Amino acid sequence: MAKRAGLVLSMISVVALLCGGLGDAQDIQPTNDLPNPYRSIAPWGKLPEGRKWGALSAVAIDRDGESVWVADRCGANPDAPPGASPFQYDSCAGSKLDPVLKFDSSGNLLKSFGAGMFLFPHKIYIDPDGNVWVVDQRSANERELAKYPGDKNKGHTVVKFSPEGKVLMTFGKAGVAGNPPDALTQPTSVIVAPNGDIFISEGHNQNPDAPPDTVSRISRFSKDGRYIKSFGKFGTGPGEFRNAHDIAMDGEGRLFVADRGNMRVQILDQDGKYLGEWKQFSRPSAVYIRDGMVYVGDSESNGVAPHPGWKRGIRIGSLKDGKVLYRIPDPQELKGTSGPEGLAVDAKGNVYGAEVGQRQLAKHLKQ
Repeated sequence: MAKRAGLVLSMISVVALLCGGLGDAQDIQPTNDLPNPYRSIAPWGKLPEGRKWGALSAVAIDRDGESVWVADRCGANPDAPPGASPFQYDSCAGSKLDPVLKFDSSGNLLKSFGAGMFLFPHKIYIDPDGNVWVVDQRSANERELAKYPGDKNKGHTVVKFSPEGKVLMTFGKAGVAGNPPDALTQPTSVIVAPNGDIFISEGHNQNPDAPPDTVSRISRFSKDGRYIKSFGKFGTGPGEFRNAHDIAMDGEGRLFVADRGNMRVQILDQDGKYLGEWKQFSRPSAVYIRDGMVYVGDSESNGVAPHPGWKRGIRIGSLKDGKVLYRIPDPQELKGTSGPEGLAVDAKGNVYGAEVGQRQLAKHLKQ
């Protein structure tokens, strides 16, 4: 009997670990008042003369552990009306600029490529071989098509490049939303497993009133691009999503999904089996894992969406037990999307935030 009781307690402990503590995960109190052991530099990164940052949510670290890759939305839109959302107006429509940029650790531009290939870069990822993956989240809207009709064949794709900018593989059909294996719908992020399998999160709609057939899923492909399966749907239950906005993988191969509309980080196995969730990291737009730590960016709480009591910023915690240890405050509480929608951490523990509302890349130096 004692052995059985011990097993039950052990199982409860595992559930508590994944849910961020004993009790109902819905009752977790805001994790705002935490130390900030970082010094911030913003904006960071030296752009070519005359170029300004646009809205950006895509940043990654090179395999060298220090160089920084960014996919920018080709600069701020000069035609946007005052107060317009950078999410709606900033894009690469009609642009001849390179959206993919590589910087050294001092912020000097090393190389760029990708002009004319993308409409709305959303995430960037560097795989273990140093290849560069760029996620082009949406196709052109009516306003963009009216001005740049040639951009109709862009968006809804994930492109794999060599470090030099050669296209190696493309997932999805440019400009067309659909289902794998032939198409993708609003891809948001990508991650590659140690065996080479590719996981692409899809679906950007987080409106609770969205139709039940709204795409919100993760699609899995083999390393040679063969479609394996998709899992997840729009909803609030285990293994369901309301905007799987970003995705990361730990050393055990578990998927950590920034389930933004449900204000949780979901933890799944590679077949989509629900393992648990963390709500103590607030409303996640970005999730990144490095050296036993998990980094989560909240760019929307009490701006785009109500989340009473929670403040935006980057929360940093232990991957082992989900305990939140630090918070880098949002540099400027804007009414709309603000703070980092993209995160990356270099080998020294410095944190990079790609910020939509502020239209900048920020570097947070570990002290």
